[in-house]
Amino acid sequence: QVQLVESGGGLVQAGGSLRLSCADSGRTFSSYAMGWFRLPPGKERELVATISWSGRNTYYADSVKGRFTISRDNAKNTVYLQMNSLKPEDTAVYYCAAASYYGGSKAYNYDYWGQGTQVTVSS
Repeated sequence: QVQLVESGGGLVQAGGSLRLSCADSGRTFSSYAMGWFRLPPGKERELVATISWSGRNTYYADSVKGRFTISRDNAKNTVYLQMNSLKPEDTAVYYCAAASYYGGSKAYNYDYWGQGTQVTVSS
């Protein structure tokens, strides 16, 4: 069973940085591809970044490319999202999710979800 818990959200000024963490209390974390999604206020959920089980492959949405970095530490059962040069439009609830295979870009491709963490970027 995969149980995901996000942390690291908060309030930051534009141009600042945050690092989100997503820890899995289960024992099969390393066999899952992981993704970060976000739900901006009044908008639909969108994919931010994904990473393969090995960490060798990553994908970023155009809106965050060059500013965000996804990584994982399988020894710690944790995936990270380093967010730099934050903009007000990055304000959203951020969710991590686990998938049985790498490459999915839709929410329905992911089997397990965390509860979300709020990121607010002030201008």
